[in-house]
Amino acid sequence: VQLQASGGGLVQAGGSLRLSCAASGRTFGTYTLAWFRQAPGEEREFVASISWSDGSTYYGPSVRGRFTVARDSGRNTMFLQMNSLRPDDTAVYYCAAGVVDQVVVPGNYNEWGQGTQVTVSS
Repeated sequence: VQLQASGGGLVQAGGSLRLSCAASGRTFGTYTLAWFRQAPGEEREFVASISWSDGSTYYGPSVRGRFTVARDSGRNTMFLQMNSLRPDDTAVYYCAAGVVDQVVVPGNYNEWGQGTQVTVSS
């Protein structure tokens, strides 16, 4: 399985970005796909997840109401629409996939993309 994250960049506070995670190498029937982020010197933080089978979503408290996760099953792609961005959203964003029960734990995911940098200026 390969996960390819893209869409990061530099944006001003209050702006928006849309990240994509293109997946190849398998179908994701019972998988959960998720976004995590990691700022320098910080632990990897759960951002959002989506169940590939039924589309149910879950968000970390710091992004709830501002970010939206979605998937396009036909294109095997997951998206993260990020609105009302803040400087503390600055991090490398990673997509991950796995058959998990606790979606917020990074160690439960066995597939990871390479990460895409998001920088929010004040």
